[in-house]
Amino acid sequence: MIYIIDHSTDPQWNLATEEYLFKKLSQPIFRLWRNDASIIVGLHQNAYAEINVEYVRKNNIPVVRRLSGGGAVFHDLGNVNFTFIDNRDQSEDTASMFARFTRPILEAMAQLGIKANLEGRNDLVIDGKKFSGNAVAVYKNRILQHGTLLFSASMNNLSMALADREVNFTGKAVKSNRARVTNICEHLPNPMTVEEFIQFLEKFITEKGNGIFTRYVFTPEDLAAIAGLKLEKYGRDEWNYGSSPSYGYSKVCRFPAGLLELYMEVDKGIIKDLKFYGNYFFLKETTEIEEHLKGCEHLRDKIEERIQKINLSDYFQNISGEEFLTLFD
Repeated sequence: MIYIIDHSTDPQWNLATEEYLFKKLSQPIFRLWRNDASIIVGLHQNAYAEINVEYVRKNNIPVVRRLSGGGAVFHDLGNVNFTFIDNRDQSEDTASMFARFTRPILEAMAQLGIKANLEGRNDLVIDGKKFSGNAVAVYKNRILQHGTLLFSASMNNLSMALADREVNFTGKAVKSNRARVTNICEHLPNPMTVEEFIQFLEKFITEKGNGIFTRYVFTPEDLAAIAGLKLEKYGRDEWNYGSSPSYGYSKVCRFPAGLLELYMEVDKGIIKDLKFYGNYFFLKETTEIEEHLKGCEHLRDKIEERIQKINLSDYFQNISGEEFLTLFD
């Protein structure tokens, strides 16, 4: 297993690095990294619905789309990000993945004298207040799970940069739910800086591995490939923002497992095009189910027949068929 302590704070570079490590390396990986002020949106989110556009533009805050599902998060240098990449256990659902990869973080918190636990879908909390959100991505037989660790983040910037869900958004989109949050530094029995916290995590995780971790240094070939990904993908608005939905039919539902938005074009009762957005978690690409439903009659029983031919939970984890069908009513 290799570990990487990144010193770049460029969010576009860091997300490009995530994809490169995920798809090009075969070893198990542990990584710690930080971003300058930025908003990181989930793979299937409608970026325009998740951000305070005026505040973001005024303050030149980059918006970068990641490969994993889940909701939008605000990063700054007071937030430490961790990543685990490993081979996938085919029997695991996303809940099991979160439990496996957040366990070392919870143990590290305990070592610091902080009682924390995994709560809800993917949050780590202290006294009911969130300090870490986590998300997963699957690629072939590989799994990536990464999370935020609010250490001394600016709560004001976090609140201002993300969209206020009480404000109406054109297109009927619904904003991410910002849970009550807290910084780790507020709960430490003995104060430390964010740099000292990173050093502690590096030491704790690698020593817990009993010598199986080796520090990895990027090769010139690695750096060239990451630079290419940044230039061609993560530095482009087409990837980070996408296009704002403008379909004839739209519906948004919030389920216990997450938010799901449907935008659809229907012509003479036939679904011609459709697009899903949301902060849901997934194991297979959403484009597959979008293609699967094109050409179907916009009738509940016909749509139900189609989804019975697939494993819906691969595309929308923990959202039932009945819940899914309500989007089309």
